[in-house]
Amino acid sequence: MPLAVYKDLCIDAVDPQRLGAFWAAALRLDLEQLDDGDVKLVGPTPQHTVWINRVPEPLTVKQRVHLDINAHGVQEVLDLGATPLDTDSFDWKVLRDPEGGELCVFERDHEPTQRLLEIVVDSANPRAQAEWWGDVLHGQVGHNQDAGYSWVEEVAGAPFSYLVFVPVPEPKTVKNRIHIDVESGDIPDIVGRGATRLREPDDEIRWTVLADPEGNEFCAFEPRRIGGNDDVDPRFEDVAR
Repeated sequence: MPLAVYKDLCIDAVDPQRLGAFWAAALRLDLEQLDDGDVKLVGPTPQHTVWINRVPEPLTVKQRVHLDINAHGVQEVLDLGATPLDTDSFDWKVLRDPEGGELCVFERDHEPTQRLLEIVVDSANPRAQAEWWGDVLHGQVGHNQDAGYSWVEEVAGAPFSYLVFVPVPEPKTVKNRIHIDVESGDIPDIVGRGATRLREPDDEIRWTVLADPEGNEFCAFEPRRIGGNDDVDPRFEDVAR
C-alpha cells in the first residue's frame, strides 16, 4: 500500500503563457489559460496535468530537477522555442526551454506516444533518495552501480516511466522550479519517514508543502472525495485509509 500516489506536475515560470505553450507542444498536451494568469496543461488522465505557475524570480542556477522527453527528432523541439546547450556529448540532446531551464531530448525512430520519459533529480545520495521515494510511492527501485544513479519505476498512475536520481557534487541552494504533487492519506507518516513540513494548509492553500530528505519540495493533498461526502475516489482508496 503506497503512502502517496502521484497527482501531477508543477513548473515555475516568469511568463506562464510562453513557457506553457512550449511545454504543451513538447508534451502533446492541451493548454488552458486560468483566470489568475497561470496555465494548466491537460491530457488523457488527471495525472498528465501540468501546472505552469507564475513566480517573480527568473532562473538563476542550473535546475536541480529537469524533464527528459521523447521526440521523433530534436529539431522539432528546437522549432518550438528551445535552444541547444549540448547536442554532441551524450546519446541524448541537452536543450534549454524558453526560460532557460534544462531539458533532455531522447530521439526515437518513430513518433512517440509517450512524450514525458522521466523526471530527473540531482542528488547527493541517489541510492538513498530512490529508496525513500520508492517507499513513499510504492515503486520499484533500481540502481546503476557503475554510473552511480538510481531510479524508481512502476509508479502507479504516473505519465512517465522513471523518477531518476543522479549524482552531483553541488548542494541545493534555491527553491526548485519543478516539483511533483502527490495525494496522501497519511502525511504524518511521510514526515515520520524523513520529509520536512515547509507549510501547512491555510487560508490560501489547501495542501501541505513538504521537502524530501535532500530538501526537494513537493506538495501533498488529501485524497479526493466524491460529491463532498465520505466516499473516496476509488483511485485513491489505498491512501485514504
